[in-house]
Amino acid sequence: MKLKNLDMLQTISPMGVQAIVDFGKHELSIVQNEMSYGNKQGLYEIAVFSEGNQVELPGITSPGDSVKGFLTESDVNAILTKMHTITGTEGTQI
Repeated sequence: MKLKNLDMLQTISPMGVQAIVDFGKHELSIVQNEMSYGNKQGLYEIAVFSEGNQVELPGITSPGDSVKGFLTESDVNAILTKMHTITGTEGTQI
């Protein structure tokens, strides 16, 4: 799965775009909006969710931080690949 293949949906509050990819037990939220880290540079921010709660996931986010920002398209593609490896699931956009 690659970022360019995702349908980035418009969001209103905050204004921007978002895609959510389901990896079974975890969901990966990818955003670029007026409040995300790196948005002014055209970069992305990700967060991992499990059972509706934002969580840290080793290999994806840093300890003590459940959000990762200032990501390029290549960075997001690498995270999508890592999520596949960690979860054993290809991932489906929801």
